[in-house]
Formats: sequence, structure tokens, C-alpha cells
Amino acid sequence: MSALTRYALAAAARGWHVFPLTPGGKVPLKGLTAWERHATTDPDAIRRFWARQPYNIGIACGPSRLVVIDLDTPKKEGLRPPSPWDLPGVNDGADVLAVVCEQAGQPLPFDTFTVTTRRGGLHLYFTAPEGAALGNTSGDKGNGLGWLIDTRAHGGYVVGPGSFVDLPDGAGTYEVVNPSAPAPLPSWLFQRLSPPPLAPRQPVHVALPEGRKGAYLRAALDRQLAYVTTAPEGQRNHTLYLAAVALGQLVAGGALPEPEVTTLLKQAGMAAGLSERETALTTASGLRAGAKRPRSIAA
Repeated sequence: MSALTRYALAAAARGWHVFPLTPGGKVPLKGLTAWERHATTDPDAIRRFWARQPYNIGIACGPSRLVVIDLDTPKKEGLRPPSPWDLPGVNDGADVLAVVCEQAGQPLPFDTFTVTTRRGGLHLYFTAPEGAALGNTSGDKGNGLGWLIDTRAHGGYVVGPGSFVDLPDGAGTYEVVNPSAPAPLPSWLFQRLSPPPLAPRQPVHVALPEGRKGAYLRAALDRQLAYVTTAPEGQRNHTLYLAAVALGQLVAGGALPEPEVTTLLKQAGMAAGLSERETALTTASGLRAGAKRPRSIAA
């Protein structure tokens, strides 16, 4: 049995759902787009899969009920942090987290399962609060914690311990440095990482004809909106664009009203986790593209 197989089995024994990454890389195997759904804790399936090649190990955070804080290091030597993190002694993500903790009056949350990454960073593993569905954050964006800090939860994954990654910006093995069980995510960090509540949706009434035509249009509208709201991370913007194209064809053909369709697409995009600006731009672009190929629906 290979070392990577043993690491994958050890992760599964903790209840963490694993899936294969490319050998020497950080991305899921080509064609494994639904990696979160295929991630498993089944020892037999893991042994069969990892017997084929020395796949690196991906840990799907959502099914594993994990929140992982990724403390990175600068990709270029001597790179200084941007404001407001350009402070004495702040050189990497771990230093930024120390500042965040100090400002919050909280201790450093390092007493948990911890993995060193290939370029000298750290992955801090925490158990997600029961019933919580945190998403992913990146640096200072949105509700992120700060420079060189990413978090992975629902819709995200991390490279698991035992994996060896060899990329142009650095090579190394992901190694466990604190094997203790993941601590519960501190409540103050949960609050910091929770996205702000969405503004209440305005009810949108779409006037549709009676009979089969109206039923078809309602099903088409509901189907496209569902595609957007359930799209996995990394595919949300593209899914919104495709939905806007499909509905834009019906709008251009006179089958659906443009103002209501635009509002519903924007609401679905923001519900999926896209920003208001990104949602508006993608919706407008998709509707314009759809208008080039109008579709009308016979009664």
C-alpha cells in the first residue's frame, strides 16, 4: 500500500471525504467536475482508486464539516503587505491572523489539527458549527479575514496531508504538524466569516399566458434560476451567463418580460454568492447574447 493511500485512508477514518487530485498538482483529475459529490470515506473505494496512480489528496470541506483557514506566504521574496496590514512584523498570513486576533481580543486559534503547506504556510482545520453553511473567502475580499488568508468550507477543498505538489511557484509536501482533532471553529471567527444577510428579495410576478405555453415558460424560468442558485463554486458566473442567454432568447422572442427576468436573474446570482456588480454585468451580457437568437413559443 502506497503512502498516499495510507494518508487518504487516515483522512477518511476521521470522517473527511477525499477525492483524487492530479499527481504532483492541486486540481481535481480532468473530468472530475463534480468532485464534491464524488468525494468519499469508503475505504475500499479509496484503495481501488489510489492503487492506480500516486494521486494527491483532495479533502472536500463541505461534506467533511470542516472549515480550513489557509495561512499563505508571499509568492515573491520581500513582498510587503498592502494597507492596512503593512505593519511591523507582518510578513505573511500567520502574522495577519495574529493582528486579527489581537484586534478582536481573542487568542490565536492554533490548538487544532494543523498541516504545513508546500511553501511554508499553514492549514488550520476546524469543525464547522452544526447546521452552518459557510462558504469560501479569499484575502480581504468580502468577509475575508485579510491579506494572504483564505478559508475553505462548503464548495471548497484543500490539498490533504501526504500530498506532494510540484509547481513553478514552489514544491513541497503537505505535512501534519499537529495531529490533534480539529477544534470547533471559534464563534467569533464564525461571525467574521459569515456573509452579511442578503437584502430581502422583492417579490417578482411574471405574467404568463394560460395553458401549455404558460406552463412551459414557467418550467423554463424555474429551471434556469435553479441552475444558477445551485451552481458549484467556480461555475457560478458561467452558469448565470448561460441562464441569461437562454432566457434572453425568450425575452427577445416576446415570450417573457425583460424587467422581471432581469430582476430574477440578479436575485439568483446574488443568492449563489456572486457580488451585485458581477451579477448585473453577467446578466446584461447574457441577455444581450440571447437577444441575437430570439425564440418564440407557440400557443
